[in-house]
Amino acid sequence: MKTEILSDKNESDIKRAAGLIKAGGIVAFATETVYGLGADASNPEAVEKIFSAKGRPQDNPLIVHLSSADDTGIYAEPNGLFRKLSDRFMPGPLTVILPRKQTVCDKVTCGLDTVGIRVPLYLPARKLIKYSGCPIAAPSANISGKPSPTKADHVINDMNGKVDCILCGDDCSVGVESTVVKITGPDSLIVCRPGGITVEMLESVCGSVETDPAVMSAFSGKPISPGMKYKHYSPTAEVIILDGTEEQIADYLDGKKDFAVICFDEDGLLKKYDDVYILGKRDDAGEQAERIFDALRTMDKKPWIKTVYARMPQTGGVGLAVYNRLIKAAAFRTVTL
Repeated sequence: MKTEILSDKNESDIKRAAGLIKAGGIVAFATETVYGLGADASNPEAVEKIFSAKGRPQDNPLIVHLSSADDTGIYAEPNGLFRKLSDRFMPGPLTVILPRKQTVCDKVTCGLDTVGIRVPLYLPARKLIKYSGCPIAAPSANISGKPSPTKADHVINDMNGKVDCILCGDDCSVGVESTVVKITGPDSLIVCRPGGITVEMLESVCGSVETDPAVMSAFSGKPISPGMKYKHYSPTAEVIILDGTEEQIADYLDGKKDFAVICFDEDGLLKKYDDVYILGKRDDAGEQAERIFDALRTMDKKPWIKTVYARMPQTGGVGLAVYNRLIKAAAFRTVTL
């Protein structure tokens, strides 16, 4: 397949990409979270192309992206809490799981009676949806299981020749996929996947916010949200999280070979190794989230690296999203020192 490489800085390119989606094609496009791989959510043949291009498991549901939260009622059954959430956080990096309508094809929901709804903050993404005239189903635009793409080059590396178009845009400012929540009551919800909208932010809007156990540990049921069930975000090298002081980690690594380290600005003892990626300041989870997938992809460019050791992040606020991506990349391998 010949892939068109376009730019979302040009209105005509956005309209061209929208026309490809309208015609049943698949288009990779930038959002504030990660790059998405989009198709018409009402067209099962088009949605199947997403699964094929990514090699995505057939029971892993997709999120439906809209240009406005006002359109939600066409595709799902919104309620009072959804409206409170959408008033506060949409457009933005939040996905809300709602009872679905038949205007969304079964292929998107993987047979579930619910669908995730999101309105991107990134303006060119909303223009793409509006010009296409349809809801866009879109997971991250990467090979399934690999680190999500936050730069156009990441997408070109994974998807050139597999999709109709790559609509190149800005580097993703949030850097991790959207927070996914499911409404469980009139004033309660559960976080199925953490992201840029934190538990603390959600608590300011509703009375009860729980976190699904799948955020922190292995999950074996039928997923209702992307990112719950499968090993995700992994480079070719084995990833292991190290929980300990800087000194303990340095002692643990001394003498080991063919490894890389993901750590923080303050970790002076860990900067002596040959392959080190600095995520940012230890207390700046937003910066860490923006860089985490680039860190994992950088390791894939170095085939001599057999193991990636990542320092345990803090888990408050956006740090929970960083930890979630690392623990999934590591397939829950953690060494406590």
